[in-house]
Amino acid sequence: MRTFSCSAILFDLDGVLVDSTRAVDREWRSWALRKGVNGDAVMAIAHGVRTIEVIRRVAPHLDADAEAWEIENEEAGDQQGVCVMPGAVAVVRSIPEGGWGVVTSGTRLLASARLQFCGLPVPKVLVTADDVAHGKPHPEPYLKGAERLGFKPEDCLVIEDAPAGIESARAGGMKVVGITSTYAANVLTRADAVIGNLGQIQVKSNGAGKFAVEIR
Repeated sequence: MRTFSCSAILFDLDGVLVDSTRAVDREWRSWALRKGVNGDAVMAIAHGVRTIEVIRRVAPHLDADAEAWEIENEEAGDQQGVCVMPGAVAVVRSIPEGGWGVVTSGTRLLASARLQFCGLPVPKVLVTADDVAHGKPHPEPYLKGAERLGFKPEDCLVIEDAPAGIESARAGGMKVVGITSTYAANVLTRADAVIGNLGQIQVKSNGAGKFAVEIR
């Protein structure tokens, strides 16, 4: 067992709190087919990265802003196969109020739709693709999350499923727990600890405004 002491936890959304893998794959491949883009090339980089940045890389000839708006709106309306991740409800309910937030590469529209569909609370701190100039793996998203929660980066623990998100958190000076919902453990080696599901996390009060996160 490993224990992390922190003042707040920042969760990625897709692949951490919400299982949306099938919807993401379905919408991206449908878009790729319509635009004449290689779907496998898209999916190789799509997880954990802002939609607009994926488009800029795989289809620089297209209007990235317009295409991102189209994809995100399609995804927000596609809840087929989307469900809450095992252990997610219990974990967020065990964290003191004001002690957690979500940092996602999706838009606010998409993130809010998925949280509500899965019966999860929309946290007061929700950093989305709309709020940053640079997406993951740049540190800006997680630094903004820590700032909005009112804590120093080093006092925050991040839960991530994608290498881009892990790099973002580490670049911001935060500890990271990787979850093997999207990638195998050998791809998440930059995380400080790796778990198979959120049920392995237990949050306990540590006094003085901090709490202990036990990884079992």
